[in-house]
Amino acid sequence: MSSPDRPSKGNILIVDDTPANLELLNTILTRAGYEVCVAVDGTTGLEGARYGKPDLVLLDIMMPGMNGYDVCRFLKQDQNTCDIPVIFISALDDALDKVKAFTVGGTDYISKPFQFKEVLARVQNQLMIRDLQQRLREQNQRLQKEIGDRVLIEAQVRQLNEKLEERVQQRTAELEATNSQLQTEIRQRKQVQEQLMYMALHDSLTGLPNRVLLMEKLEAALEETRENEAYRFAVLFIDCDRFKVVNDSLGHLTGDRLLSLISERLELCLRPVDTLFRLGGDEFTILLNPIEGIENAIETAETIQRQLTAPFHVDGHEVFIGASIGIVLGTSQYTQPEHLLRDADAAMYCAKDLGKGRYRVFDSGMHDRAVNFLQLETNLRRALERGEFKVNYQPIVDLQEGGIVGFEALLRWHHPERGHISPAEFIPAAEETGLIVPIGEWVLRQSCSHLRNWQCQYDHAKNLTVSVNISVKQFAQIDLLNRIDDILKDSGLNGKFLKLEITESTIVGNYEVAKSILEQLKNRNIQLSIDDFGTGYSSLSHLHRLPVDILKIDRSFVDPIDEDNDEREIVQAIVTLAHSLNMNVIAEGVETAVHVEQLRNLGCEYGQGYYFSKPLTAEAATDLLARKHHW
Repeated sequence: MSSPDRPSKGNILIVDDTPANLELLNTILTRAGYEVCVAVDGTTGLEGARYGKPDLVLLDIMMPGMNGYDVCRFLKQDQNTCDIPVIFISALDDALDKVKAFTVGGTDYISKPFQFKEVLARVQNQLMIRDLQQRLREQNQRLQKEIGDRVLIEAQVRQLNEKLEERVQQRTAELEATNSQLQTEIRQRKQVQEQLMYMALHDSLTGLPNRVLLMEKLEAALEETRENEAYRFAVLFIDCDRFKVVNDSLGHLTGDRLLSLISERLELCLRPVDTLFRLGGDEFTILLNPIEGIENAIETAETIQRQLTAPFHVDGHEVFIGASIGIVLGTSQYTQPEHLLRDADAAMYCAKDLGKGRYRVFDSGMHDRAVNFLQLETNLRRALERGEFKVNYQPIVDLQEGGIVGFEALLRWHHPERGHISPAEFIPAAEETGLIVPIGEWVLRQSCSHLRNWQCQYDHAKNLTVSVNISVKQFAQIDLLNRIDDILKDSGLNGKFLKLEITESTIVGNYEVAKSILEQLKNRNIQLSIDDFGTGYSSLSHLHRLPVDILKIDRSFVDPIDEDNDEREIVQAIVTLAHSLNMNVIAEGVETAVHVEQLRNLGCEYGQGYYFSKPLTAEAATDLLARKHHW
């Protein structure tokens, strides 16, 4: 309520289903001198407007039951409430939402989160317009009455003609002034609406047309192809390589200035009929319309890459930025603008996968691969829930004694429709989507549980170990150590019987963090192994400082050692290096008796491969242990 010391500036009805918004707006407006009533839904808001006759309504759009558009429509249809100005308040910021708000009778629009000054200014503005309109109506009514009175009494009171004429002229001047002020307000409102429309269709940073306008242009281009099948245009989807590095290292303000410079260079590559759009982030799109053939689009892509090769000078820094470009040819085969943008995006990602700084022209295989990847991701999410994954175990054998010293846990997936799916197909997809984290944790839990069961079941299995691969994404988990502790506790397995295998790429680039995590794992007596040693980015200067127990020689070095002296020397060097660092060596891919003999002679302690056994189900591994098999 307004203070009794000062008159109310007006009566305002707030209709919003969010209590926090009601309280905030009530506080703002009450302090500003307005009387405020509130309603928590559209139906209550209508009743409040009909019986309370507020001077202005602040109306939310998204409400349960009756939404703001319907409330406004009913208000404007009711003779008792049609003159009440309505200001929409909403988190919806799309141009079409604003256009609809004005269409149903709204007089203004405030986007959430709102600014206090903006709310007060817009409320004051609308109340001023309403007062002016009311005054105009009242003045018109008074003027009509005065003119009527003049006609009636003119014959009787002619001596008042001069005074009445003067009063009429005064009222007319006031009316003209009021009308002029109203016309000014109307022009200002139109300017604001035009500005809002421009903002809805253009990027605020670069001033370039945005996605909304792009879709309109693409629809118009597709309409041309429907009328003329020979008509051609092209869409280039551009993603700036290395922009994230610049943004993270130099800051977002520098990144924004760099984006503006990039947009200026891109525009230099275009014809007057072509249009550059910014979709957001470091993604741009170019519409080449029209073109004679795909060669024109390729020529533009090559020009862009040459332009972006030169360094950018931003805030005293010399920055190099490349671009990955996807190209799609617009023809009558396309029916939806979204499909053009989708295919150009797919071609851009193919270019990026080839090593960045490239362009690719879309072909149908790209779409098929994207669809297949999406289906694979969906199947992966369901596979863990449906129990389609299994853990197989490949024996690790003591090359001198011939006995089993442990198993490596290997994930297998049997899809109910596709059957066996190769790990080479689904593991990269799991890595990319992040699903490798819950899947990897499940494998670790299963492996520890199976090993503990074998240790309890067989006396000769009490010292067996199990090796489990840890992915880069798992290794990056903040709570990795806590999760491992929980699994060991739940399974009852002593940590010294668990071997965690990591690749060299997990360590490179994150050495200090990796070293800290590995040391904490060693404090739990967990053994650590470098998997596929020699195939990654080895850093021997760091290797000796890491608490690693085992090096695993990749099968690519083991397979040719029975025929190739050079490969034997490589294996010998790895074994010698490992022993000098007090590490043991496991050779993967052991498939022949010659492999076994050569590895024994080279001093390799352990081996695994098809010569000993293929990966086994948990049941088959149990049977193998029961037979106390030796090689």
